[in-house]
Amino acid sequence: MVGVLTNPDSPKGRSGAPRPTEIGEAAAKISEQGRAAFPVLKPQKLDAETREQVSALKPDLLVSFAYGRIFGPKFLALFQLGGINVHPSLLPKYRGPTPIQAAIINREKITGITVQKLAPEMDSGDILAQEQLQLSGRETADTLGAVMAQKAAEMLPAALRKIAEGKVSGTPQNHNEASYCSLIAREDGLINWNKSAEELEAMIRAYNPWPLCRTVHNGRELFLLEATAAGSAKNDTPGQVLGIDKQAGILVQTGEGVLTVTKLQYQGKKVLEWRSFLNGARDFTGSRLG
Repeated sequence: MVGVLTNPDSPKGRSGAPRPTEIGEAAAKISEQGRAAFPVLKPQKLDAETREQVSALKPDLLVSFAYGRIFGPKFLALFQLGGINVHPSLLPKYRGPTPIQAAIINREKITGITVQKLAPEMDSGDILAQEQLQLSGRETADTLGAVMAQKAAEMLPAALRKIAEGKVSGTPQNHNEASYCSLIAREDGLINWNKSAEELEAMIRAYNPWPLCRTVHNGRELFLLEATAAGSAKNDTPGQVLGIDKQAGILVQTGEGVLTVTKLQYQGKKVLEWRSFLNGARDFTGSRLG
């Protein structure tokens, strides 16, 4: 490795102090520990100045994972062997920036990870390697993202060796089968209680750790961090807190079925298991959320 390219530091946490990306932080630790020495580039834009900095490193190959930007032809031309990208889906399915969340929201049974050649059109390059991953239906974006990152680290060395040996041959994607996912906004986490319990349970998992699914209780913003879909109920008012299941959690009516909530958090407060939450919110049962 001759260098690391990552996004600029950005405000994080309650203090809002600028913090490096995870890859930037990891690269800094490696450098501090003396295991390797390489520059970490954090440009705002992939402009002429950035291209000059990259060119000075004389790189052979660009390896991209969750960078979130389009590499133009001038930038890719700096790499003798071109570029490859690790994408956490079974391409051509879920091209775009949020494939992990899309797989969870759509309650896929199987997803996967793809190593592909970088191409001018987003996530459309030839496939170099691909592996499937069985989903349990309990993954969050956070836990599935961690699995994908580990799998990427395991898949890359073999792909890099083949490229170095000139033995790599990519398989073109079937563009007619392509599907796409889009950026997620904070507003996407707002719960519509008319949706089914299964849809809401998947949303809660997909939007954890960001933007988190939220509703309103007595004028206070309330985040739902963990829940499961249960059976039907007689009450037909979506958002109605029906009561509790002593073994399972808080029961909330949805447009179809009941959502059993097990972890909650008022805005600015601690995350609580449902029993502890009810100790401080005795008016919760019988209220209507939203």
